[in-house]
Amino acid sequence: MDKIRLGRTNLMVTRSGFGALPIQRVSFEEAKKILRKAYDNGINFFDTARMYSDSEEKIGYSLADVRKDIIISTKSHAKDKKTLLKHLETSLKNLKTDYVDIIQLHNPDELPDPEDPEGLYAGLLEAKKRGMTRFLGITNHRIDNAIEAANSELYDTIQFPLSSLSADNDLKLITECKKRDIGVIAMKALSGGLITNAASTFAFLRQFNNVVPIWGIQRESELDEFIALEKKPPVLDESMWAIINKDRSELAGDFCRGCGYCLPCPAGIDIPTSARITLLLGRSPYKDFMKDDFKEKMELINNCIECGHCKNHCPYKLDTPNLLKRELGNYKKFYAEHKND
Repeated sequence: MDKIRLGRTNLMVTRSGFGALPIQRVSFEEAKKILRKAYDNGINFFDTARMYSDSEEKIGYSLADVRKDIIISTKSHAKDKKTLLKHLETSLKNLKTDYVDIIQLHNPDELPDPEDPEGLYAGLLEAKKRGMTRFLGITNHRIDNAIEAANSELYDTIQFPLSSLSADNDLKLITECKKRDIGVIAMKALSGGLITNAASTFAFLRQFNNVVPIWGIQRESELDEFIALEKKPPVLDESMWAIINKDRSELAGDFCRGCGYCLPCPAGIDIPTSARITLLLGRSPYKDFMKDDFKEKMELINNCIECGHCKNHCPYKLDTPNLLKRELGNYKKFYAEHKND
C-alpha cells in the first residue's frame, strides 16, 4: 500500500488511514476482525480519541502485538495541562502502549496560549518531554482556527474536514500546511455519509501529496471498498469531476455534517441523523427510514426543550433547533408519500 510522509513528523503513513470513531459501535471481536484485516492489508495509520468511548481500548485489544509496526494518533478534549496529561495516561493504558505517535488537541474553540504554563500547549510539550508522544497535533472544524494553527507553526499535524465537497477557502489549508511542512489529516472525507461514491472523494483527495484521509470504518464491507480503491486508485478525470460537481450542486449551502458535537441531547434526539434526514432520504436506500422505530425517533424532535446545547456546540454555527423542525416536516411529507412503497 502506498505511503506518504506526514509533514515534518517524517512518519511514513499509508495514504489511506483508519478512522476509529465508528468502531465504538461494534463489539470487541468485530472491531478486532476489522482492525486486523486493515493491518493485514497494509494500513498502518490508526486515528482515535479519548472521547470515542471504547475505541482506544479496541485498538489496544486488537493491535497491541504489532504496535511497533503501526502509527497511532489520539486526541484529548481537555481544557488544561493537568487534564490533558491525565487523558493521555488513560489513552496509553487503553491502547496498551507507552507512547502515541501523535497527540492532538480535540477541536478546541480557540487556540491555546502557548505561554500559559498550565495551559493546553504546555500540556502537549510536557507529554512530549515525558516520552508519552512523539509529535503534537490539533483538530478543528473551523477554518479560521485551522489556518491560525498552521500559521503558528506550533503543531506538527492539523486534522480538518476535507472532501470533494470542500470549499476553496477550506482547501487553502492544504497549501498553507505544505508551505510549513505540516502534515494534513483529512477527517469527514465522506462528509458524514452524504458522499455516496467513495471513489470520487478518494480521487479528489489523492491529488494532494500532503493529505492523509482517515476513513471512518465500521463494517468490513466498508474496509473492503477502501482496500480495493488502494489497489487500483481511481483517476480524477472528467467522469469523476462530473460526479463531484453533481454532489456539489445537490449539497450546496449549509447542512449537517454529522460530526456529533451537538450530542448528547437531553431530549434524546439523534441530531446528526435527524438534522440531515432529507439528504439521507435522497442519497441512500430509504426503506430503513420508513420503519416505526425510526419514525418514533424522528418524532422526538417535538420534545426539543430549546436548551441551546446543540446550537452552541455546532462547529458550523447551524441553527440546529430550527433545522430539526424543518427536517421533521420534510420527513413527515416523505413518509406520507412513501410509507406504502
